[in-house]
Formats: sequence, C-alpha cells, structure tokens
Amino acid sequence: MKRVDERDTMFARANYQKGSQAYEDYYMKNPHKKSIDDSIRSRPNLCEEGTMTYNELNSAIPEASFQFLGDIIHLCEGKINPEKIICSKKVITKRIKGLAKKYGANLVGITKLQDYHFYTHRGRHEENYGEKINCNHKYAIVFACEMDKDMINRGPMISEVIETSKCYVDTAIVGMILSYYIRNLGYDARNHMDSNYLLIPGLVAKDAGLGEIGRNTILTTKEYGSRVRLGVVSTDLELEIDEPITFGLEDFCRLCKNCAFTCPSQSLSNETEKFSNDKVNWIVNQETCYIKWRYLGTDCGMCIASCPFSQEMESIKKVDTFKGNEQLIGEVLSEFRKKYGKRPFVPGNPDWLR
Repeated sequence: MKRVDERDTMFARANYQKGSQAYEDYYMKNPHKKSIDDSIRSRPNLCEEGTMTYNELNSAIPEASFQFLGDIIHLCEGKINPEKIICSKKVITKRIKGLAKKYGANLVGITKLQDYHFYTHRGRHEENYGEKINCNHKYAIVFACEMDKDMINRGPMISEVIETSKCYVDTAIVGMILSYYIRNLGYDARNHMDSNYLLIPGLVAKDAGLGEIGRNTILTTKEYGSRVRLGVVSTDLELEIDEPITFGLEDFCRLCKNCAFTCPSQSLSNETEKFSNDKVNWIVNQETCYIKWRYLGTDCGMCIASCPFSQEMESIKKVDTFKGNEQLIGEVLSEFRKKYGKRPFVPGNPDWLR
C-alpha cells in the first residue's frame, strides 16, 4: 500500500498562508492545486462568522475544544523513566486496554506498525512542514470513543461539530494518559491526536481489529458504525496484538450506498465495486467535501449518520457477518428506510444549547 504525504491532505493545504515557506514550496511543486486552495482559504473557516450554521454562543464551543487541543500538542512526547519496568506482554496489554477504557475509550486494539500506516512527510504545521517521518516504534495502541448518536444525527448543524470536537478531546486525553503511563514504565510512547498525527488512524484501527473501511472512506465499527473518533499511541513497549476482523462491510456497502446518495457535495463514490482494474473506486473528493464544510461551518457528518451501522439497529446487532448475504443486507436497509427515510435527522438543538 502506497504511503500518503500529509502535505497533500486538505487539512494541511487549507493552512498554507500566502507568503509562507510552506505555501511557496507546496504550490511550486503542485501548481494545479493552487487555484482551488486559494479559493477555499478565502472562505470563512469552520465555526466562524459567515458560515451557514454560525452562532456566536454555540460556535465558540467547538472552537474552544480545538484551541485546547492545540495547546496540549507539545505534551504528545516526553521524558522516559530511565528505570525500565520489566513485565509480561500479557499483563501489560491487559493493563493498557483496561486503562484506555477507564478513561473513556469504547474500543481498544493493538497492532504492529507497518510502513503504510505512516505519512511520508509532515504538513499540518509550518514549524515542521516537510519533515520526513521516521518512527521506530513497533506497536500501536488504537482506541475509539463513541460520538453521541442524537448529536451526530443533527448534522450538518452546529450540534454535530460540538460532538466531533468533544470526542477529539476525549481521544486526546486517553492518548495522553496511556503515553504518560508507558513512559513512566521506562518505554518510549507518542500520542497521535488531532492535527498531530504521524500516521493514519483509520488504517491502524482496521489492522488492530476495530472495524473495516467502508464506502465513506473512514473506519466503520460493528458496534458504532462510523460514529467514533480515533486516537493512537505508538510505542516500543512489547505488546500482544489483535487480528483484523471482517463483518462483511464491503458486501454491505456495495448494496447500501446511503452515504454516497446523501452526501450534500456528492463527494463519495456510488460505484458498486470497491476495486476495479487495480483501482480503488470508493474514495472521497476531499476538495468538494471540504468546500462544503467551509460553507456549513461544521464538519457535516451526514455520511456518518446515514450509515445503518451508526444507528445501533437490532437487525445489525444480531448478525455476525453480512458477507455473501444479500437477503440480510436487504432486510437491514428496508428497516433503516422505514424508520429513517433517506437518513436520520434530529431537528433543533438539545435543551442545553437552546
């Protein structure tokens, strides 16, 4: 699998300011992206005045979450206790998984890190733009925090981004505790959190058995669908690993297509087959997706809400796998459409936001 350069991600490109070293370097190498990126940067940012969902009281809530996350980035790495504690892989793996869940993780898995998990270069911040990523950690602990269903089902309104930003904070805190704990035991550990990832959490989570990558291109879990946020701690501490799982998501997505049909920017593929002629068909057009975000003022969330796995449906819970079973998939889709129509939508804000 080919590694991705973080400089090419929409989140990185949106930060390149005219006149900066990053801006000049990136668009010298990628002149075809300059026009659309300049247009995107001219628009109000998420949660800012001028976006469709802006509210001077409520939009400041997710903004506060992202500011907090920015303020703690420097804590992702730290000093390692020179006195190494020796422990069995089985015991420390159990301890770490339990600790992650104690601090709020709903799902936890562990995998050996592979080359394709990592970005090739950093790109989100001017101070380390273009740095090659070289991480010699052997293992990754990946964890998912559930996002509240009713808040996500209010997307693309402001409640949705309040919930997503809250769960970025949740995963950051879990990661901080785990990385501090492991360093206290005498082993190196790094917390990979919002805007400070050296790797791609969804790929790590897939290999660690948390779920599969679906049509909407993000991790989908059997328990919560796409309604999760992910955090990762990488480490040189020896751990027991988990195996990838399958519950027939590819077969399900092949028939479902809900996320593609409800995407307000038509950024997701509605191709039936995930692969054809050695090409991945299920991709996201990150430019059109992000332009819609900047218009809305939130990170939308409609593809998450429209996934049947995100809605805790009983017809999904009772099935171990949908692989090769079109009848079961059809029953779930029929139940979903009878209950939600095209997609779930909870109008208005919760009481505390009114």
